This record gives sequence, C-alpha cells and structure tokens, in this order.
Amino acid sequence: MTDKTDTLSQPRYVGIPTLMRAPFTENWSELEIALIGVPFDGGVTNRPGARHGPREIRNQSSMMRRINQATGVCPTELARIADIGDAWVEKPFRLEDAHAEIGAFYDRVAAAGLVPLSAGGDHSVTLPILRALGRERPVGMVQIDAHCDTGDDYLGSRFHHGAPFRRAVEEGVLDPARTVQIGIRGAITERDVWAFSHQNGMRVIYMHDIPCMGLEAVIAEARRVVGDGPTYVSFDIDAVDPAFAPGTGTPEFGGLTAFEAQRLIRGLSGVDVVGGDVVEVSPPFDPSGNTALLGATLMFEILCVMAEAAAKRQGE
Repeated sequence: MTDKTDTLSQPRYVGIPTLMRAPFTENWSELEIALIGVPFDGGVTNRPGARHGPREIRNQSSMMRRINQATGVCPTELARIADIGDAWVEKPFRLEDAHAEIGAFYDRVAAAGLVPLSAGGDHSVTLPILRALGRERPVGMVQIDAHCDTGDDYLGSRFHHGAPFRRAVEEGVLDPARTVQIGIRGAITERDVWAFSHQNGMRVIYMHDIPCMGLEAVIAEARRVVGDGPTYVSFDIDAVDPAFAPGTGTPEFGGLTAFEAQRLIRGLSGVDVVGGDVVEVSPPFDPSGNTALLGATLMFEILCVMAEAAAKRQGE
C-alpha cells in the first residue's frame, strides 16, 4: 500500500511541487542537503527569463523518482534532503545588492553545515554562493557550460552572468588550479575573450575537442583537475545543445546531448562535492517545458553524486 505521507510515493500530479519532490521545511537542523531556488536574472546580458527557472524546475522535477537506474544511487537513503525554499531578493534592480542578499542567505546555509544544490537564476548567482562556500578555503569547480564566464566589465558592470568566475578567483573563493570548464564553444567577439581562464591555470575543454578526446577521457581529466578537495559543480543549461534545451538566455549550437550531460555528471561519483547548481533555465523560451525538465533531470544527477559525497564525509 502506498505511504500517503511519502511524497516520492504519491502520484506525480499530486501536492505542491518541490525540488525533487523532497519535503519542504524551514527547520534546517536535521538536514544534510538543502535544495534551493534562486529566482534572479538581473545579471543577464541578452535574453531574460531565468528568474522563472526555479519555479518551473520545481514543477518538472515532479517527474523525478527515487532511484537513479543507471548508477543505483538513491539519494534519500544516503542523506537527509529537503527543499528549503528560495533565496529571493528584496532589491532585484540592484545587481550587487541582490548578490549580497543571496550571499547572506547562503552564509546561513553554510553556517548550518548544509550542502546546497540550487536552481537558478542566471549564472551570476553562483558568485555569491561561492563566496559563502569558499570563505574559509577556496573550492575547486567542475563547470559544464558553453561559456567560460570569466569575462570582465560589460556595459558598466563587473558582476554580470559572463564574469562570475573571474570575480570568484579574484576574491579568493575559487581555486583556478582546481577548476575545469567543459563544453566551451560558439563564436566570439575577441580572440582572447577567455584569456583569464588560461592565464590563471583553469583547465578549459572546448566542445570541439570533446569528440576527439572521448567522454571518458574528459571525465578522467575533470577528476584529475579537482582531485580530492572540496568541489563545486555548476551546470549552465546552455552547455546542452539547444535542440534539447532551447529555453536559455545564450543558446549555442553544437553542444552536448542530454545523455552526454548525464554521463559527465555521473562520472563525478566519488568527488567531494560540497555544492552545486543548475542555472540559466529560461522557461519563456521553451513552452514545451523540456528545458526545465532537463534542468530537473541534471539536478537529480548532481544530487546523486552529492549524496554519495555527503555519506562518505559522514562515515569518515
């Protein structure tokens, strides 16, 4: 008989949608992993709409089930997980103030000892998250993205969604030597647009190199770069080809397939994942809902490797 109190056992069309159908709670004391929405897109440079991403990812994550069939991982067996709501901001028209508000929320998350998995929002929101998680020691990062996001000033702002990881390195919360950027592609305005990544020791794996390397070699290189240290996983949905994920702000053709994206994340099993996000889902540009469904699916994959890491830390 179905346990009516177990949200994962209920019909998927029932109840209030939460991330991964996890219980919603405002009591953080018993949690290990916190699922969070960050409905902010004040840092976009072109197409907006990612502020609506968390709500639609929540809706589409009703499709998620308990166990990862490919890996056998059941996150809820390994860690205590709940949706703790949104890191929403009171000053969305002031980019740096908004980041400060988001950062203050994640400061509380970090102080509570929680591992955050977030649904953005544009990619600028990862900077305040990294400020909270990397405050005591810089973290490494696996970034799966069409763009390195290590640009600089654009139209008078240094904190837009094309520059969070330059700022994070400059602020000492992200270790460039333990950062790998996977799937980079698309036409560029300047030849040295991603010079910061290369000059500071980030490992950049361009999309046109992946077919030659092979996906397993890419995974092995990512694992080599981040090593055994604390690692953040940031997945920009535009890493995936717009044939699969058209609902995003800066789509670039020639990207990963949905399955390749899943394989990349699964390959991080055993990495010390201390936080992660899926960002840049813009529902208004995909009425089908498929981009948000893919975002939820990739969040589930990250949750699986994150829960494994949390269980390992608990056992040490």
